[in-house]
Amino acid sequence: MPYEYRKLSPKERREVVELRRQRGYPSHAPPHPFREAGYYLINAANFEHVPIMKSPERRTKFQSIMLATFENHQVGVVGWVILPNHYHVLVQVESLDLVSKAIQRVHGSTSHAWNMQDGLTGKRKVWCRFSDRMIRDEMHFYHALNYIHLNPEKHGYVLDVYAWEWSSFFTYVDGKENEWLQGKLRQFTPPNDFGLGWDDS
Repeated sequence: MPYEYRKLSPKERREVVELRRQRGYPSHAPPHPFREAGYYLINAANFEHVPIMKSPERRTKFQSIMLATFENHQVGVVGWVILPNHYHVLVQVESLDLVSKAIQRVHGSTSHAWNMQDGLTGKRKVWCRFSDRMIRDEMHFYHALNYIHLNPEKHGYVLDVYAWEWSSFFTYVDGKENEWLQGKLRQFTPPNDFGLGWDDS
């Protein structure tokens, strides 16, 4: 994250930038090394994890904007969760470029609207750049999907995922037998280090 970079010494910053240059990554932006068709786990946070989406109304509006924008950009959404300061989306796309364009539109429009609403136009950065993980296989897919659905519980917002409405969890509850869903949660419990480094509150 950019705010982690700011904590580094000048020497450490030079080393990080040089390592990224050697690997062919942009100097400071999160790398997106895979761009082909497939499933991707997308992660994005409010700048410095400030809970800009704290209000239920704002999360509801963001959910609506995000899903509509992704659909308009031919990004298939398989799972999602929206929290007060970050969100995760599992998508299926022909190219990661489609995701980049959709996220630029979502982040641009919400940044402008929220800063206007909060009287902070020109004074507040709302979003960090997004990161992505290409899904490797079935196990990785269900680890990611379950991680998304368990995220509100992981961060202590609710004691039970059934209590968090800004998630695709209920689309699975409605579309499948509850036993199937609970079975997938048990069979593909995400590892303890899943999300380490990019899902820190």
